[in-house]
Amino acid sequence: MKIPERRVQLADGPGSGRRFTGPATGGERATLVAALDAQRATLRLKCAGLGPELARRSVPPSSLSLLGLVRHLADVERRWFRVVLAGQDVELRYSSPRMPEGDFDGATSAPEVVEESWAAWHDEVAFAEAWVSAAPHLDVEGEDAWRGVVSLRWVLLHMVEEYARHNGHADLLRERIDGAVGV
Repeated sequence: MKIPERRVQLADGPGSGRRFTGPATGGERATLVAALDAQRATLRLKCAGLGPELARRSVPPSSLSLLGLVRHLADVERRWFRVVLAGQDVELRYSSPRMPEGDFDGATSAPEVVEESWAAWHDEVAFAEAWVSAAPHLDVEGEDAWRGVVSLRWVLLHMVEEYARHNGHADLLRERIDGAVGV
């Protein structure tokens, strides 16, 4: 009797082997930062090689798309690192009280939208990485209207959770676009 194989095998796409190389032991800061880096790399991998297809929606009536996730996560990075922890008085890039779903609703296939969305995500990730690197310790705090006082430690944990959840969505979205699975 032939043993059934899994439909999905772990893919060896470009960059896939470098995602989870951070420390599995040692300091808390290095472990948290490596876990977040791996989740960010997973999002990049899920979107690799795609252009306008990034804006393809999941299923009606949802506005969920890979590009919407990129834009959403740019806003999430901006909110937690710039606004809450760094105390900057800046607006989110895509969502607003007037357009609460602007991150997803504005994710169109126009090449300039795709390019700008990736540039925004890269800018916010770069800011977050620099800010975390310069922070003296994980107990640095910021004030958030939703959670109250939060520490850098909590924000890093929350960001790992946020990316991991959305990378699960990205798995399904990518499979729907071109059948790529396991990346």
